[in-house]
Amino acid sequence: MGRHCDLQIYINGQQTFFLNEKTISAFSGRLKKLIKQEKRRSQIKNSGIEVDDFPGGPDGFEMVSRFCYNRGHFPVTISNVSLLHSCAVFLGMTENVSTGNLLHQTEMFLQGIFDWTWNDIVTSLKSCESFLTYADETGLVTKLICALLAKIAQNSDINLIPSSSSSSSSPETTSGFRFSSSARTTPELMKQGTLAAKCWWFDDLSVLPPLIIEKIVKGLGAFGTENNSIVLTRFLLYYLNVACQNHISRVEPPSPWKADYVGIADTAVYGVMGAGKSAFSCRGLFRVLRIISPYGSSKECRLGLEKLIGVMLDQATLDDLLVSSSVLYRDRGVYDVNLVVRLIRLFVNMNGSSAQKLKQVGRLVDKYLREIAPDHNLKASRFLGVAESLPDTARDSFDGVYRSIDIFLESHPSLSFEERSRLCRCLNYEKLSLEACKDLAKNPKIPPRIAVQALMCQQQYHLAKDTSCTTVKEGHFMAQTPDPSTMSEYGQIVLYGHGKNMDAESMIEEENEDMRINLQKMQWRVVELEKVCKHMKGQMSKMVRRPVSSSSASSTPAGRPLPRLC
Repeated sequence: MGRHCDLQIYINGQQTFFLNEKTISAFSGRLKKLIKQEKRRSQIKNSGIEVDDFPGGPDGFEMVSRFCYNRGHFPVTISNVSLLHSCAVFLGMTENVSTGNLLHQTEMFLQGIFDWTWNDIVTSLKSCESFLTYADETGLVTKLICALLAKIAQNSDINLIPSSSSSSSSPETTSGFRFSSSARTTPELMKQGTLAAKCWWFDDLSVLPPLIIEKIVKGLGAFGTENNSIVLTRFLLYYLNVACQNHISRVEPPSPWKADYVGIADTAVYGVMGAGKSAFSCRGLFRVLRIISPYGSSKECRLGLEKLIGVMLDQATLDDLLVSSSVLYRDRGVYDVNLVVRLIRLFVNMNGSSAQKLKQVGRLVDKYLREIAPDHNLKASRFLGVAESLPDTARDSFDGVYRSIDIFLESHPSLSFEERSRLCRCLNYEKLSLEACKDLAKNPKIPPRIAVQALMCQQQYHLAKDTSCTTVKEGHFMAQTPDPSTMSEYGQIVLYGHGKNMDAESMIEEENEDMRINLQKMQWRVVELEKVCKHMKGQMSKMVRRPVSSSSASSTPAGRPLPRLC
């Protein structure tokens, strides 16, 4: 090992340095003390010590070693001053140990911090990332942040004013700085594009680690619920978006990575909630939601943001609703369906009396149903949850819902009979067009009993609407026509059903099997029903003028037999 290398120093369990004891201890009070303790304990000439948690690790210690071997001469620069200063504090390299020591040199260099360029300050702050704890304990981070805020104030109309207990020229603390009222940009100014001039520093600060950004926000007195600056809020959203893009290559960011950003995400959301409805459009709020979603913000913040979106859901587009679900839950579906259900319910609760807005959302939800229907991982219960989240009054027609169900059944061929039947319960058969009802009856994916029920309900609805003369009897439905002389071909339509006491499951299975075998007969019956409906509509004027006797209406005309539907 040689007479000039009589000391081994093991740094952070990563690398061993072989050094001369006198050379290194001449500048470091801490190492001198550790060497004496080790000699006293081991009673050997050649000492070996371990140093843990050294700032900057082996790289930092190598620079300190060069400083010692060059007899206190080492170039201090913008890029290394933060690390050298932290190492000097850690090793006790003070004037008491040696004149012109490393700590003194770095402190002299830092005295000109307010004369540094903007890039110099950002570079120095960025370099503190790997030893942030030490840099913060020494007050270095506070000095750098203070200089950073001063640069922002000098080069934009965002004024950082000191509180009564601090001075803007003091590098000792940033706790006295905050955004002044003039920094709160109004929506009108943002629309005019003046916000872009205020945001020149957004991209530069996006390279800083989250803990430093958090310290900047705290130094401004705008952390968490205290955030009332629209400019700061937009910067935090920009910062979070950039951070997410930088980690997009990972399947899912690890928990420690996300945990560092939770406070920033919550602060951004509080700023959005406090900015007022006019500050963010519906699309802008959805973008905020997408930005903060990966970071797992607090329940309070998420609910507050969803409430803002829910109020103006009628202004949303289909693209807005297509929020991807978390990677961890992709087995439940591509899109976050639960989010959409929550937003719809919030909208209904707060805008239930507005028929126009309700129908606007109804059309939007029908488009959304059609978009999510082909998703093989989407469960029928979740699809049904979206379809049933709106009241019937939100839709003038249920044709769109039926088309979505048809697509869903096509992409989920393994659904059981019960699941397919339950899926159709969201349909209002009376609001289906004749074409949609005919297609439903012919659709082999629709349970036959559902098809018959749809035909019965629609026929009952149209007869009640056109003639106001309907009779519902036990076990069957009879519709009487007003004029038997004009109904010689189709005097009446009787839809026979099963008795009340028949077991429901047996009835379903029996009809299912029977209707599958006789699918062609069902199609013929639908054609017959369509002819009846058209014929009845053609007689509307005559029905009004010609009263109907109960005896004649109940008789069955001679000729063709009645079309039976089951």
